[in-house]
Amino acid sequence: MSNILENRTWRYATKKFDSTKKVSEADLELLLEATRLSASSYGLQPYHVYVITDPEIKEKLKPVSWGQSQITDASHLIVFANVTDFGEELMDGYLQNVSATRNIPTEGLKGYGDFMKSKLLDLPSETKSVWTTRQVYIAFSNMMQAAAELKIDTCPMEGFESEAYNEILGLEDKYLNASVVLAIGYRSDSDETQHYAKVRKSKEELFTHI
Repeated sequence: MSNILENRTWRYATKKFDSTKKVSEADLELLLEATRLSASSYGLQPYHVYVITDPEIKEKLKPVSWGQSQITDASHLIVFANVTDFGEELMDGYLQNVSATRNIPTEGLKGYGDFMKSKLLDLPSETKSVWTTRQVYIAFSNMMQAAAELKIDTCPMEGFESEAYNEILGLEDKYLNASVVLAIGYRSDSDETQHYAKVRKSKEELFTHI
């Protein structure tokens, strides 16, 4: 149990990565699987995750990421993209997956499908995008915490130009939007930030028991 708090105390938003150190394929697969298993509203997972290692792509992304060195120096750059709009295909694809995974006839899932559609399809496009972005952050947080368990450093990043990312990665044609980025790798010895005490609200200030 103590490891849970130890790992969360250990992690911090890494400002300088050691560009010579790479996350192994085995550890990367663990991170991706932990992310795939994340909770999601209705189980729909209305997002896509891009794992970027191509140096040329990273160089293109750096200037539209406020010039931050994490973009190019981190081992991998993970871009979480939310679905910007959707129709029945989102729910229908999920129900087909449920049917195949659990060996349930699709007819037996119609009630649940109709319920999801009644709650989601009539939402305005802007509301749909806000909702899918919230789902992204659940998966994003799971990847960040799984990385801490593996002692892989991360830097959560919102300091980038989404429209530029969308253009560089070709996301708009896929009805996707780059909503948040996670740089992963290993901290540089010269990153002074790693020595800073973690600053958080006290339990008394943050929590109310009723």
